[in-house]
Amino acid sequence: MNVSGFFQFLLGFIIGIILFGGGIAGGAYYFLTRVAVDPADPMEMNSNNQEEPPEEELTVAEEISEPEPEPEPEPEPEPEPEAEDLPEGAFRATVTWDTGLILRAEPTENSERVGGVAYNQELIILGRSDDNLWQRVRVANTGQEAWVKAGNVSRID
Repeated sequence: MNVSGFFQFLLGFIIGIILFGGGIAGGAYYFLTRVAVDPADPMEMNSNNQEEPPEEELTVAEEISEPEPEPEPEPEPEPEPEAEDLPEGAFRATVTWDTGLILRAEPTENSERVGGVAYNQELIILGRSDDNLWQRVRVANTGQEAWVKAGNVSRID
């Protein structure tokens, strides 16, 4: 084997190692980005995967011919709602679970999902299940009542 052949072999070997390593790194990157997805937002669980119909697109001629809408006047700020009277034994709390909580119709894991609440959203805790694993809640801004897993809220009053 001559010196030129040796260098060709060495260069080919090095290029092969680089391509092999690049393929492994690319595959690992692809795999890790696919499995590192955030969980679904529980607030969107109640949407039943219904998408809004797409807005109609205007042609250039229609865009030019339509007058610009007049700006709407600023609405007056609404007065803050008065604190509602809570039932006996009830208290206000906020969600402490960082991905929010799923609202369920009954106090079981297999119960129907009826909505969700986001992190730091205010709830009214109405009571507990017999086994103390679930809490009956009312969502403060909607009035919806449901069950959430106990231990995922923090009392605020």
